[in-house]
Amino acid sequence: MNFSLPLPRKSALFVNALLGGVILSSCASAPQNFSSRSLPPSSTESQLANQAAPASDIVGNVAQKAEAAPLTRARPQLIKKAAIKIVVNSVDKSIDAVSQIIAKQQGDLIGLNERQPTKENSRHTASIQLRVPQNSLEATLEELAKLGTIESRNITAEDVGDRLVDFQARLTNLRKTEANLQKIMDRAGSVRDVLSVAQELSQVRQSIEQIDAQLKSLQNQVAYSTITLNLEAAVSSTSPQRAVGSQIQETWNNSTQSLGSFTVGLLKLGIWLMVYTPYLLILAAGVYGVIRWRRTHRPQETRN
Repeated sequence: MNFSLPLPRKSALFVNALLGGVILSSCASAPQNFSSRSLPPSSTESQLANQAAPASDIVGNVAQKAEAAPLTRARPQLIKKAAIKIVVNSVDKSIDAVSQIIAKQQGDLIGLNERQPTKENSRHTASIQLRVPQNSLEATLEELAKLGTIESRNITAEDVGDRLVDFQARLTNLRKTEANLQKIMDRAGSVRDVLSVAQELSQVRQSIEQIDAQLKSLQNQVAYSTITLNLEAAVSSTSPQRAVGSQIQETWNNSTQSLGSFTVGLLKLGIWLMVYTPYLLILAAGVYGVIRWRRTHRPQETRN
């Protein structure tokens, strides 16, 4: 009799909730077991074949994910360049001082173009290209300013932070694509599929090398600043006087060369005279005959 009595409302609700939770949990775990146990080997291979989609689609999907979650940068990434022109008392001494400054600031000498005075009122000048760490740029410019009088000074900065972030994101995505293509290549069955994936993998690796080179170049330009230093002597100078020994040697060389040329000229003249000697003898005989004839006929004319 007691079993026919209805249960209280709260107990019935609790039992229904408990049964519903068990049913939902069993339904949620059922697809996983089914997918892992009930699929035959042929279905698994078909899934792997479907994963071997064109590499361009994979690259596009990875790129879309990168665009959805762009990288952020903490502070501006600047490429700084400076140009300074200084009038100094001695260019040679200033060049030596610049070398010491570069060594002190742990920089590098990129190029040196020195122009010596070649005529009156010309000045000794030099153009120096140097590179220093960016955090040492201001200190280096202050040291260079002590060499003489500054005529001009210019500093430019270019923010390449966005380009760095873009290169880093593209490089990360391409490396993920490379890993995915490598997995697909390992699972590919036919030779045609292997060659197709290998071609896509080669193109992705080439893109990785190019972007990595551009990224390293930008990072190097950000880490090191370039300074163009122009030095000019304060006083114009004439061409430097040559040494006495050098002048004597040059005079001796010129004189011996002139003697040789004169000797060769005489020999050439002698050869010409030898070749034309018969004609000269005939001409001399004719002149001598005319003179002799005139001498023999003059007394007769005076006697008459």
